[in-house]
Formats: sequence, C-alpha cells, structure tokens
Amino acid sequence: MPDTLGVEPMCRLAGVSRAGFYRFLGQSHPQEGDMEVRSAIQQIVVEHRNRYGYRRVTAELRRRGMPVNHKRVARLMREDNLLAVQPRSFVATTDSDHQLEVYLNLAKRMKLNGVNQLWVADITYIRLRGEFVYLAVVLDAFSRKVVGWELDRTLAARLPVAALARAIAERKPGSGLVHHSDRGVQYASAEYIAVLRQHQILPSMSRPANPYDNASCESFMKTLKQEEIYAGQYRDIDDLRSNIEQFIDRYYNRHRLHSALGYKTPQEYEDAAPPAAGSPGASVSFFRHGEIYPPDVRKRTGSGLGTPLPALIGTDESPVGYSSAGWSPPEPASASPTANQSGAQTPK
Repeated sequence: MPDTLGVEPMCRLAGVSRAGFYRFLGQSHPQEGDMEVRSAIQQIVVEHRNRYGYRRVTAELRRRGMPVNHKRVARLMREDNLLAVQPRSFVATTDSDHQLEVYLNLAKRMKLNGVNQLWVADITYIRLRGEFVYLAVVLDAFSRKVVGWELDRTLAARLPVAALARAIAERKPGSGLVHHSDRGVQYASAEYIAVLRQHQILPSMSRPANPYDNASCESFMKTLKQEEIYAGQYRDIDDLRSNIEQFIDRYYNRHRLHSALGYKTPQEYEDAAPPAAGSPGASVSFFRHGEIYPPDVRKRTGSGLGTPLPALIGTDESPVGYSSAGWSPPEPASASPTANQSGAQTPK
C-alpha cells in the first residue's frame, strides 16, 4: 500500500470536491499572479502613452509570453485606472459640391496582395488654442502604413499635394498604383490630378455618403485624434507638427499593434509580405456586362439633356459625371453579351 493517497481519495476523506481543492490552491496567493500581470500592463501603458485599450494590451502581453484573458486585463486596467483615452466625435472636411471631374471607384473592386497597389487619402482638421489647422495623410491600404502626410493652415490643394509628393518620394511606386479618396475638391483639382498622372497613378473616388472604401484612412484619423491629439496640448502648429511626426513615423508605423493586421505593426506586416518582384499584383473584379447593362432598363442622366443611358445594376456608381480617362481596362470576353455578326444583341 503506498505511503500517500492521491488527490481524489484525500478530497473524499476531507469531504470536499476536487475542483474546490484546486480552486483553493489557486487562491492561496492570488495577488502574486495579478501583480506580475499588473506590472507588465503598467509597462505597456507607459510605453504606448496610454494609447492602448485592453485588447491591444492583451495582444502585447501574449506577444511577451503571458497567455492572459482579455477580460482579466480589462478588469486590472479598470482597477488601476489605465483604460485608454475615450474618443470624441469625428468631423469631416469634405467639400464635394463642385463641377470638377469625378473618377470611377476602383478600390471597391481590388483584392490586394502587396504594397503600393492601393493608396488611400483623407484630410482632417485639428483645433489648436487660437486656430484650426489641417492634416492630409496618404496610407498604403495593404499595410495601413502612413506613407505621406502634411500639416498646414489651409485646406487648399497644396496641402494634399504636399502629402502625396512626400508619399511618392518615400515609396517610389511603379505605374498602375491606384489612389483612392473622397470626392473633395482638393482631390479632384487639376493640380492634384496632374501629379497623379505625372507618376502614372490611377485616380479612384468614393460615391457620396459611402466612406467604407476609405475606412482605413478614416480609422487612422480617429486613432490619431484619440491617442495623440486629445491626450496632448500644443503651443502652436510647429509643436503639433513635431508631435505628429513622432506619432506617425516612430510610433504608429513601427510600434503600434493593428487589429486588422492580426495585431502586427504596419512595418511588421510589410516586412512579412512577399517581395514586389514575386507578387502577381492586385486583382480587379468586374461585373458581367448583362448584369450592369440590362437591355430593358433605362435611366435618364441628370444633365437635363434627356439622353437615355442604361441603368447600373449591382454596381456602386452611375456613369453620369464619372471619368475613366486615367485607365480603360479591357473588358473580359466572358463579360460581353452574346452578339451576332452585325453587333446587335441576340434577343432572348
């Protein structure tokens, strides 16, 4: 007969359950485990200047070899008053009431597999003590990395043009890159479009009240304001510029974990991507011709000329007011309707 009893016979003799016994052992020194996790949380919060919420803190803890539950992290952060700065309302700065040329939405149809395939751009305002200033940014949609930005006191076209020039100088993209933005007058201006065409970049624009194709850029603006702007005070535009440069170039691109990237930083995500030489390039999907141009549906233009045009079914835009001057992709053979030798469509 063995000298010692197992856990289960001892629990029966003591009249306690096995689960209760193990629970008692775990609660003998409950604060020691919490203190270790608390210490790591404090370190992460300090490193990221109180920008991380409990989900990113949890992800960072796991990266450091501490397999903790996000509910536990949220509880500890709440008890230690370490929850991230809460967001404020976001204000748009888009003026799309203009007569400038508007371009087809190409971003909606793209499936990315590498960098420099799709850039997204946006503008936001920042309120200082005595003035409003404006920030224009350009992101690589594949990695969410900020590749260009500019801060100025004006909303004129020179603001986004400077951000775009900075992105081009930094990334040196090849031809075929798609640049997506809203329909703001700055992005539709002749000055901005000229820069895109000079570098063989294809313009793409969202339809009104549909910002989802530009969501990654707007998400960055929200993050910037929540984690940097609202948490600081700035003497003037030069002080703000210095802090934004540090946030973008040294923190956001290289150290901040991004949930959409599997809790990797934008730089880590790009480093893990296949090299451009081995990438097949982004794929673009098009709707079938019969779905886009049904022969029995007609729609009049808004120009007042009364010219009948086929209605668009299943797409996100109307052809009225759009331009495809920057790019005219060949239509797939499978997308063409059945036609006879004269070119007329075969009746059903």
